[in-house]
Amino acid sequence: MIALLSVGFVSGIIFWGGFNTAMEATNRLEFCISCHEMRDTVYVEYKKSVHYSNRTGVRATCPDCHVPKDWVHKVKRKIQASAELWGKVTGSIATKEKFEAKRLELAKDEWARMKASDSRECRNCHSYEGMNAEIQDPSAKTKHIQAAKPGSGKTCIDCHKGITHELPAGAEDFME
Repeated sequence: MIALLSVGFVSGIIFWGGFNTAMEATNRLEFCISCHEMRDTVYVEYKKSVHYSNRTGVRATCPDCHVPKDWVHKVKRKIQASAELWGKVTGSIATKEKFEAKRLELAKDEWARMKASDSRECRNCHSYEGMNAEIQDPSAKTKHIQAAKPGSGKTCIDCHKGITHELPAGAEDFME
């Protein structure tokens, strides 16, 4: 009985270690851009964005914006992201043209996810309390003050669609 429990315990540790290692390995920029579908499209756009290069030297990578930090939400997001891997396997996003044809659908899914989570990943780095509204342009200042009010229903993605990636054709129908 002790041997059986010991084997089960050690097997559990090995399984958990392997699972966690795989989760972390798929949470790196290098993994995200290992597919040409990402490397040749959204990665090129990202390298032109403020999240890649800015005056403070802080760089956000794909998982910083697209994968929650907490375990439960991270696993849920990884399961959702498997649809993107399915797109690679089936070839539905295999060319730039095919990717562009699905871009609006992919973007709407991501915008909805971010809206539903109150832009949780944005808030890992940004907070209303940390913003200096006095040095923002008047429009941004007004919108941030309004959005910071409890119950406003506003979140980062409402105004910041396209801040890192190009807006897909048809996105204007989803802008606020």
